[in-house]
Amino acid sequence: MELTLKIVDGSGNVRSQQQGADEVVLVYRAEYAEGDCIALETDGDAKFVLLCLDEAMPQALVYLKGGRAFIPIPFGPKRKPYSPKAFTGSLHRLSARLARPEEVAARRNLALNPYDDHANGALYPHAHANVETRGEAAFAARNAIDGETANDDHGFWPYTSWGINQDPNAALVIEFGRPVRIDEIALYLRADFPHDAWWERASLTLSDGQTFDVPLTKSAHAQRFAIEPVVIDWVRLHSLIKADDPSPFPALTQIEVWGTEA
Repeated sequence: MELTLKIVDGSGNVRSQQQGADEVVLVYRAEYAEGDCIALETDGDAKFVLLCLDEAMPQALVYLKGGRAFIPIPFGPKRKPYSPKAFTGSLHRLSARLARPEEVAARRNLALNPYDDHANGALYPHAHANVETRGEAAFAARNAIDGETANDDHGFWPYTSWGINQDPNAALVIEFGRPVRIDEIALYLRADFPHDAWWERASLTLSDGQTFDVPLTKSAHAQRFAIEPVVIDWVRLHSLIKADDPSPFPALTQIEVWGTEA
């Protein structure tokens, strides 16, 4: 199965590309320009891919749907959720390979995708929300699934978070792009106290119609909730009840959804 990585400029011109059977490594010897994006392509149906698009970014097992994904290179304020080392300089190493069956079958955090983006509709999981604080990248929904759990500060990498702009009706959805079997959900609340408040209760609704109310505490640690294994294709976090605290700023650093492929 062929995999292709490309660097594409803002006009659609291919600046560099590399292709390989089941695995590909692209070394790009130039600085990125605003408007550049990375294209990941495969010649078959949906595939599980181990992806690393920058040496300063983690490798992640993602689900490529539709045969092609475009990941924009962040510039300006959009760089805030990324390591200052990521996507900089004039020498870059990108890699992708088809995941092995045992890697796909393993129990893991199915919500992890550090390469998610607002416009992403092909590389799963994908996070989106009905509100993000001031529309800033530092508080975007994708931050809740980027794998970063540092939570004693906010507003820049590695202190990435989903901010709700003080909206009591805020909701976050994680889409998996295919059926998955989940058995545990973990929430890391942002814990930049006393700047931050926290939620004392939240609800989790699954695509099969089940809703769970979960109690939360003022803690920087993962708060984990085991559930009976169930096959779903999305989960929604909502009905966030703020604790009685002077701060108006509760936020979510990370959501993990543990389980296996269905």
